[in-house]
Amino acid sequence: MRGMPQHPYGYRLTKVPASDVDPVLVEIVEGYLASVELEVETAIARTSRSPMIRDAHDFRAGIHDRNLRKLTGRSYSALVHPVARDFPPDSMRPGDVFFHNDVYESEGGIGHLPDLCVTVPVFAGGEDGESSVVAFVQAFGHHDDIGGAVPGSMPSHATSVFEEGLMVPPIRLWDAGVPNAAALRIMTRNSRMPESLAADLDAECSACLMGARRLGELFDRYGVQTVEAAFDAILDNTTTTYRREILSKIPVGSYVWEDYAEHDGVDEPMLHTQRITLTRTAEDDAGGERLVIDFDGTGPQARGPINHCGDFAEGTFLKKWLAPILRNLADTPQRMAELDVNEGVVPLIEMRFPEPGTLLTPVFPAPTNARTFVILRLLGVLAGVVAKAVDGQMPADQETIRYTGVYGRDLEGNPYLMREVLGGGSGGRPHGDGEDTIHVVPDSRNLPTEFTESRFPFRVESLGLAVDSGGAGLHRGGLGYDKQIRMLRDGHFMSIADRSILACWGVRGGKAGQPFSVTIDPGGPAEREVDALADAEPVQAGELIRVRTTGGGGWGDPLDRPYGDVVRDVRWGKVSLEGAERDYAVVLTGTVDEPRLDEAASDGLRQQRRLAQPVDDAFFDRGPGYARLSGGASNPDVDWVR
Repeated sequence: MRGMPQHPYGYRLTKVPASDVDPVLVEIVEGYLASVELEVETAIARTSRSPMIRDAHDFRAGIHDRNLRKLTGRSYSALVHPVARDFPPDSMRPGDVFFHNDVYESEGGIGHLPDLCVTVPVFAGGEDGESSVVAFVQAFGHHDDIGGAVPGSMPSHATSVFEEGLMVPPIRLWDAGVPNAAALRIMTRNSRMPESLAADLDAECSACLMGARRLGELFDRYGVQTVEAAFDAILDNTTTTYRREILSKIPVGSYVWEDYAEHDGVDEPMLHTQRITLTRTAEDDAGGERLVIDFDGTGPQARGPINHCGDFAEGTFLKKWLAPILRNLADTPQRMAELDVNEGVVPLIEMRFPEPGTLLTPVFPAPTNARTFVILRLLGVLAGVVAKAVDGQMPADQETIRYTGVYGRDLEGNPYLMREVLGGGSGGRPHGDGEDTIHVVPDSRNLPTEFTESRFPFRVESLGLAVDSGGAGLHRGGLGYDKQIRMLRDGHFMSIADRSILACWGVRGGKAGQPFSVTIDPGGPAEREVDALADAEPVQAGELIRVRTTGGGGWGDPLDRPYGDVVRDVRWGKVSLEGAERDYAVVLTGTVDEPRLDEAASDGLRQQRRLAQPVDDAFFDRGPGYARLSGGASNPDVDWVR
């Protein structure tokens, strides 16, 4: 690519094998990188102003070497590739800060325009005494508003990226320490929340500049050659670990599976297919031992904003985005938590994309603001296709991110916007139940009630678990949220969400979880269900908004779940008395607080239901929503393991 840095050793920075690098030094460098990354994120969280960044923590930092490889493994991040493409490193100077958010100019690292990215080069001296770029510190996050057709810059009915906000290709936002006031003014002028946007950008630029100074100290202490050899060792060790502990669990062969987004905001609900053919190559394969992920069969580009630009930079972003799913094959949950996802996973994954014009290869100016429907579904598609390969020894489907919120004028008459990323339940696992109300964005969280009630004109009447939302199974799916807010002034509700028709799937006998739903004025005279994609649903003062987020899918046959676990779930308020009998064939008497098991009746009911089970049932349970969109079929052909 034009302007991309070149290196005589290609992917690696040095010729030094990992075995020749002092392992103590590798540990020191790895810990230092993680510390700098955390310090950058902490600085952003403490100095930003918008609720989405400061309180919901919907942002990430990352550290990359001069070959643009991500060195840290706490989370995914954007890519440095577009900056290096347009600004060769030898043209960069200390104090430079680069900025971009243009989806089609980001090499796949930015999915929608509210994700703003800042990149700072790190300088250190080489053996010749000249200072040059040796690394990059980067931060990107979801900001409240960057212009566009609706508050929040995520119009659910967009048919063009031009409706979604201000597009900025890579620019030099700070030049040798001097901010570009004109560019900053243009960006804030296009935002409905100019003050918080300006403060967020200042926080992110300052934090990354601080991180660059910290990282420069590492090079000054040990020298460029030594530190770069440690960088190579960190990534080489990751590659070796994943090849030995993860790839070895997947049998050589090819496996096919698909899942679907349900709605693009423009056309009527339908099955928007995302398909993966996963091939695990043999050790003696000409291309090496690896996973080939082929997206052929993925559906056509949507008219609405659910497209994702994945086919850039050889799919580097998607490789690191999807790789955390593979950690579920680790020997234990504890070992899974120890495995970082950095650039070391990239050599083990090959991606093959269909021709331009699909959900993953959209053609400019296709809209992308709700691309989470696609890239988050891909996590589940990879989990499903791997589950077929390993006899279901993978989790069931996890929650899907959704953005909900309200906007209008507050009690003083000033405009406001509240956006929230509420989590949902994760899938049941071979070793245990799913987690309740997890957030797929690492370290993100729901907004604190005390903050929202003091700043916005509504009252949070309740925030708890959505009872019965987790898919039934030997290991139950995690529960979603049940949040209820009462408006104090007239306003508008907005939602960018899916999984309102198609539920999180269950696997190996486990059942699908409950889908997402929004009800306004439940039980009142104006009760109504709100579409999962809504830009401006009117809500009157005094009306209640109830949001129930998705429950994770179940793992294993719910008729095998121990009676004691079901009784405990009822006592804890996770399963209702009715749900215990309906979903688990467990007959209980008494109250929710003191449920009493009728073991004889439960034994009889379970035996009756086992006799009624199909002999050749599908490996996956998709819930009733799939039949609604498929024309009556309960499952597609790919759901059976023959």
